[in-house]
Amino acid sequence: MISYAGLCLGIDYSGALSVMRFFQILAIIVVLCAASTLGVSQTRWSAKQATDWYSHKPWPLGSNFLPSTSGNELEMWQADTFDPATIDRELRWAEGLGMNTMRVFLHNLLWEQDSAGFLSRMESFLKIADRHHIRITFVLFDSVWNPNPMLGKQPDPRPHVHNSIWVQAPGATVLKDEPRWEKQLKPYIVGVIGHFRNDNRVLMWDLMNEPDNDNPAYKDQELPNKAGQALKLLKLEWQWAREAHPSQPLTSGVWKGDWSQDSKLSEVERFQLESSDVITFHSYDPVDAIKKQVASLTRFDRPIICTEYMARPRQSTFTSILPVLKQLNVGAYNWGFVSGRSQTIYPWDSWEKPYQTEPEVWFHDIFRKDGTPFHPSEVAFIKNISHGNQKRRQAAGR
Repeated sequence: MISYAGLCLGIDYSGALSVMRFFQILAIIVVLCAASTLGVSQTRWSAKQATDWYSHKPWPLGSNFLPSTSGNELEMWQADTFDPATIDRELRWAEGLGMNTMRVFLHNLLWEQDSAGFLSRMESFLKIADRHHIRITFVLFDSVWNPNPMLGKQPDPRPHVHNSIWVQAPGATVLKDEPRWEKQLKPYIVGVIGHFRNDNRVLMWDLMNEPDNDNPAYKDQELPNKAGQALKLLKLEWQWAREAHPSQPLTSGVWKGDWSQDSKLSEVERFQLESSDVITFHSYDPVDAIKKQVASLTRFDRPIICTEYMARPRQSTFTSILPVLKQLNVGAYNWGFVSGRSQTIYPWDSWEKPYQTEPEVWFHDIFRKDGTPFHPSEVAFIKNISHGNQKRRQAAGR
């Protein structure tokens, strides 16, 4: 067990262990011993367990969060560019809107680079979020945008291009090399989830974002069998995550296609929906479409949370979507919070169509870097619709 934990953490045993590293090892040993003793992985939550969990939470309202000084998940978390001051300022703005949760992306390379430092920065981030009464949904793998992630200094964004430096996790090189998964990816999943498995500041674990996204912008660099490989990895990841015995629910959101009948589900969608403790989905469609999507997912008899929405030119807006999701008790995370290095005020077609100036209507995001809202009436609307959440939090003393 000791040698396995050391492998997980990348520790050099020639020197003395720090207290933090010692407790990281101890936590992983406890998780692995528990899994070994039980002989089987934790099973999926029952529908009642999931419903009970959700019923004790305020309506989940938040955003997909990346500080404005970061253009991708590596830039957010690496020691040289981790920016607590900006995170604190921007989460304060989220708290002011009445948001109570944020969805935040991680990366396996951060664990390989410096597992102890990465966990320490996650602790710092969670302390900041908790100070602003915000709980976090962490995303562990992601299949969208650049399939060739690299550690170190990240390139500058391409001017006026949406998410021009976002990277996938684990990336095509590792995704195609199955023998590397157990050695490189399992320690990351077990280590991160195991460390925070009883942490109330973590709302959910989102195991893989859009596994079968084929990324037209990078079509020449994607694996020809990407969806199949991603599904293989997702199945293993689910086992690893269960072995860590998290107290928080596990999920992976469907994002395309027709979910209204089992016969219409792809293999990836079927696995996601049949494995998730809480059902999550993405939709950048207008309100009538999102009503049908939610209706199609109610047959799974579990809480439903929309983990991506809001693209103004597509008629997916706060004023059209949030009232419906709140009425249906469906949680809501819009994409984009503060305009910055992600450049998601520009639309998806900025990869093909040149933009020279800021679009008149932002695609995503709510605030400028100085805290000025793109549209003041939008901010007023979000504050108003979240009012019940704020009163409930104050009554609970949070």
